[in-house]
Amino acid sequence: MALVTGAGRGIGRATALALSDAGAQVMCVSRTERELKQLSRDSGLPFIVETVATDEGCAQIVDQTRRRLGPIDILINNAGVGSYRDRPIWDMTNKVWEESIAINLNGPYYLTRRVSKGMRDRRWGRIVMVASTASQVAYKSMSSYAASKHGVLGLTRAVAQDLAPYNVTCNAVLPGWVRTQMSQKHAQADARREGVQIEKIWEQWDAESPAGRIVTAEEVAQAIAFLATDAASGISGEALSVALGGT
Repeated sequence: MALVTGAGRGIGRATALALSDAGAQVMCVSRTERELKQLSRDSGLPFIVETVATDEGCAQIVDQTRRRLGPIDILINNAGVGSYRDRPIWDMTNKVWEESIAINLNGPYYLTRRVSKGMRDRRWGRIVMVASTASQVAYKSMSSYAASKHGVLGLTRAVAQDLAPYNVTCNAVLPGWVRTQMSQKHAQADARREGVQIEKIWEQWDAESPAGRIVTAEEVAQAIAFLATDAASGISGEALSVALGGT
């Protein structure tokens, strides 16, 4: 049974569908009920409306999932908030910083802590963190996002060490730019700052990619789904970039 956070749209939605197509039972989690209802109408997948930003919210997610679908064998920590609200460090607000850390880093920690013991006891499990190419490279005006995503990569590597003796793997997938609602907000901010149309920003991002395009949410989802299989049993503690050679 797979638990996917941030499943209402973008990479999370594509991942939930990919895992379901592969035969897994999937519980979809998001803060946005409207998006989850649409996903459920389209796919029949069950859902929970809850935030990952608090330990209490994560406890509700895990408890409800176990009660409704049974033990959690696959955890996809995908829920996140983007960098579009970040500013140069001297203009950053504590609110933006704290929300980025709460959703991007604390949430994966809370959920992983709660589900890992069951995986350990059953001696099988797959944990995939959806990080970012910003987990390895920092950019200007991105302090809270880069810090939180660097932290996710460190968490991944530490968890992999703890769980290695128990046939449980933990890996991170690092997407580059993907055309999702979250990155759309970043593109809008860049477009306003540069005084251009938003499509110009997307064209720039495509042009900066070695492949001349950015990856799709479905391509990222397939990488995540692979790491959740038995075929990936020898891969743990790794950072898998899905960015067509970009950073």
